[in-house]
Amino acid sequence: METNVKRLKKEKTVLVVVDMQERLIPAMREGKRAAAQAAKLIRGCEALGIPVLTTQQYTKGLGETVPEVKEAYAAFSHIEKSAFSVMGEPAFVSALEKNGRKSVIICGVETHVCVLQSSLDMLAAGYDVFLATDAVSSRKEMDEKPGKKRLVQAGVVPTSVESALFELLDNDSKSDTFKTISKLIK
Repeated sequence: METNVKRLKKEKTVLVVVDMQERLIPAMREGKRAAAQAAKLIRGCEALGIPVLTTQQYTKGLGETVPEVKEAYAAFSHIEKSAFSVMGEPAFVSALEKNGRKSVIICGVETHVCVLQSSLDMLAAGYDVFLATDAVSSRKEMDEKPGKKRLVQAGVVPTSVESALFELLDNDSKSDTFKTISKLIK
Protein backbone atom coordinates (compact mmCIF):
# COMPACT_ATOMS: atom_id res chain seq x y z
CA MET A 1 0.00 0.00 0.00
CA GLU A 2 1.61 3.25 -1.18
CA THR A 3 1.01 6.48 0.73
CA ASN A 4 2.22 10.06 0.61
CA VAL A 5 2.93 10.08 4.33
CA LYS A 6 6.38 11.49 5.07
CA ARG A 7 8.19 9.57 7.80
CA LEU A 8 11.57 10.07 9.39
CA LYS A 9 13.91 7.09 8.93
CA LYS A 10 17.35 7.29 10.52
CA GLU A 11 19.19 5.96 7.46
CA LYS A 12 17.60 8.66 5.27
CA THR A 13 17.80 11.66 7.62
CA VAL A 14 20.23 14.50 8.28
CA LEU A 15 19.91 17.21 10.95
CA VAL A 16 20.55 20.84 9.98
CA VAL A 17 21.25 23.31 12.80
CA VAL A 18 21.03 26.92 11.60
CA ASP A 19 22.88 29.84 13.22
CA MET A 20 22.47 29.11 16.95
CA GLN A 21 24.99 31.86 17.71
CA GLU A 22 26.12 33.95 20.69
CA ARG A 23 24.68 37.27 19.53
CA LEU A 24 21.49 35.77 18.14
CA ILE A 25 20.19 33.38 20.82
CA PRO A 26 19.96 36.02 23.63
CA ALA A 27 17.94 38.27 21.29
CA MET A 28 15.43 35.53 20.47
CA ARG A 29 12.07 35.11 22.12
CA GLU A 30 12.58 31.85 24.03
CA GLY A 31 16.10 31.54 22.61
CA LYS A 32 17.36 29.54 25.60
CA ARG A 33 14.52 27.03 25.16
CA ALA A 34 15.26 26.67 21.44
CA ALA A 35 18.97 26.15 22.16
CA ALA A 36 18.26 23.54 24.86
CA GLN A 37 15.91 21.66 22.53
CA ALA A 38 18.43 21.84 19.69
CA ALA A 39 21.07 20.36 22.03
CA LYS A 40 18.76 17.41 22.81
CA LEU A 41 18.12 16.90 19.12
CA ILE A 42 21.85 16.95 18.31
CA ARG A 43 22.64 14.44 21.07
CA GLY A 44 19.81 12.17 19.96
CA CYS A 45 20.76 12.31 16.29
CA GLU A 46 24.39 11.58 17.10
CA ALA A 47 23.30 8.58 19.24
CA LEU A 48 21.29 7.33 16.25
CA GLY A 49 24.20 7.81 13.82
CA ILE A 50 22.46 10.65 11.97
CA PRO A 51 24.76 13.24 10.39
CA VAL A 52 24.50 16.79 11.74
CA LEU A 53 25.32 19.84 9.62
CA THR A 54 25.71 23.15 11.43
CA THR A 55 25.94 26.67 10.05
CA GLN A 56 27.13 29.97 11.41
CA GLN A 57 26.14 33.25 9.76
CA TYR A 58 28.91 35.86 9.66
CA THR A 59 30.74 34.49 12.71
CA LYS A 60 32.91 37.61 13.03
CA GLY A 61 29.83 39.73 13.80
CA LEU A 62 27.38 37.22 15.31
CA GLY A 63 29.77 35.07 17.34
CA GLU A 64 30.26 31.36 17.69
CA THR A 65 27.58 28.73 18.25
CA VAL A 66 26.33 29.09 21.84
CA PRO A 67 28.08 26.81 24.36
CA GLU A 68 24.92 24.90 25.34
CA VAL A 69 24.53 23.82 21.70
CA LYS A 70 28.23 23.40 20.91
CA GLU A 71 28.70 21.07 23.90
CA ALA A 72 26.03 18.70 22.56
CA TYR A 73 28.32 17.58 19.74
CA ALA A 74 30.84 14.77 20.03
CA ALA A 75 33.05 16.81 17.67
CA PHE A 76 31.74 20.26 16.78
CA SER A 77 32.32 21.78 13.36
CA HIS A 78 30.40 24.33 11.35
CA ILE A 79 29.96 25.66 7.84
CA GLU A 80 30.32 29.42 7.50
CA LYS A 81 27.63 31.13 5.43
CA SER A 82 26.74 34.62 4.31
CA ALA A 83 23.47 33.85 2.49
CA PHE A 84 20.28 33.63 4.54
CA SER A 85 19.51 30.19 3.06
CA VAL A 86 21.94 27.37 3.81
CA MET A 87 21.43 26.36 0.18
CA GLY A 88 23.11 29.61 -0.88
CA GLU A 89 26.40 28.29 0.53
CA PRO A 90 28.16 25.86 -1.87
CA ALA A 91 30.08 24.15 0.97
CA PHE A 92 26.79 23.39 2.72
CA VAL A 93 25.12 22.09 -0.45
CA SER A 94 28.12 19.85 -1.10
CA ALA A 95 28.04 18.46 2.47
CA LEU A 96 24.29 17.86 2.27
CA GLU A 97 24.50 16.10 -1.09
CA LYS A 98 27.48 14.02 0.06
CA ASN A 99 25.29 12.42 2.76
CA GLY A 100 22.90 11.13 0.09
CA ARG A 101 19.99 11.52 2.51
CA LYS A 102 16.73 13.11 1.37
CA SER A 103 15.02 13.86 4.71
CA VAL A 104 16.11 16.91 6.69
CA ILE A 105 15.20 17.90 10.23
CA ILE A 106 15.85 21.62 10.60
CA CYS A 107 16.19 23.76 13.72
CA GLY A 108 17.75 27.12 14.52
CA VAL A 109 17.15 30.84 14.15
CA GLU A 110 15.49 32.90 12.93
CA THR A 111 12.36 30.94 12.04
CA HIS A 112 11.04 33.49 9.55
CA VAL A 113 14.38 34.28 7.85
CA CYS A 114 17.21 31.73 7.65
CA VAL A 115 15.17 28.68 8.71
CA LEU A 116 12.33 29.64 6.35
CA GLN A 117 14.50 30.37 3.32
CA SER A 118 16.67 27.29 3.93
CA SER A 119 13.61 25.05 4.20
CA LEU A 120 11.96 26.47 1.08
CA ASP A 121 15.17 25.99 -0.91
CA MET A 122 15.62 22.42 0.36
CA LEU A 123 12.02 21.62 -0.60
CA ALA A 124 12.67 23.04 -4.07
CA ALA A 125 15.77 20.83 -4.30
CA GLY A 126 13.68 17.71 -3.61
CA TYR A 127 14.25 17.20 0.11
CA ASP A 128 11.56 16.27 2.63
CA VAL A 129 11.90 18.87 5.37
CA PHE A 130 10.77 18.44 8.98
CA LEU A 131 10.69 21.52 11.25
CA ALA A 132 11.55 20.94 14.91
CA THR A 133 9.05 23.56 16.06
CA ASP A 134 10.34 23.62 19.64
CA ALA A 135 13.96 24.13 18.54
CA VAL A 136 13.42 27.29 16.46
CA SER A 137 12.85 30.90 17.44
CA SER A 138 12.60 34.47 16.20
CA ARG A 139 12.97 37.80 17.92
CA LYS A 140 9.24 38.46 17.77
CA GLU A 141 6.26 36.13 17.98
CA MET A 142 4.59 38.18 15.22
CA ASP A 143 7.39 37.02 12.88
CA GLU A 144 7.77 33.46 14.17
CA LYS A 145 4.10 32.46 13.92
CA PRO A 146 3.62 33.39 10.24
CA GLY A 147 7.06 31.90 9.49
CA LYS A 148 5.96 28.53 10.87
CA LYS A 149 2.61 28.78 9.11
CA ARG A 150 4.23 29.55 5.77
CA LEU A 151 6.63 26.63 6.18
CA VAL A 152 3.77 24.20 6.81
CA GLN A 153 1.76 25.60 3.89
CA ALA A 154 4.81 25.09 1.64
CA GLY A 155 5.02 21.41 2.59
CA VAL A 156 7.40 21.35 5.57
CA VAL A 157 6.28 18.80 8.15
CA PRO A 158 6.02 20.21 11.69
CA THR A 159 7.31 18.00 14.48
CA SER A 160 8.87 18.36 17.92
CA VAL A 161 12.26 17.22 19.17
CA GLU A 162 10.71 14.40 21.21
CA SER A 163 8.43 13.24 18.41
CA ALA A 164 11.25 13.26 15.83
CA LEU A 165 13.65 11.31 18.04
CA PHE A 166 11.10 8.63 18.91
CA GLU A 167 10.06 8.35 15.24
CA LEU A 168 13.71 7.87 14.26
CA LEU A 169 13.89 4.89 16.65
CA ASP A 170 11.56 3.10 14.19
CA ASN A 171 9.39 1.37 16.82
CA ASP A 172 12.40 -0.14 18.60
CA SER A 173 11.86 0.34 22.32
CA LYS A 174 14.21 -2.49 23.31
CA SER A 175 17.46 -1.05 21.97
CA ASP A 176 20.19 0.72 23.93
CA THR A 177 19.56 3.75 21.73
CA PHE A 178 15.98 3.89 23.04
CA LYS A 179 17.36 4.16 26.57
CA THR A 180 19.70 6.98 25.49
CA ILE A 181 16.87 8.87 23.78
CA SER A 182 14.54 8.37 26.77
CA LYS A 183 17.15 9.86 29.11
CA LEU A 184 17.58 12.88 26.83
CA ILE A 185 13.86 13.54 26.75
CA LYS A 186 13.32 13.24 30.52
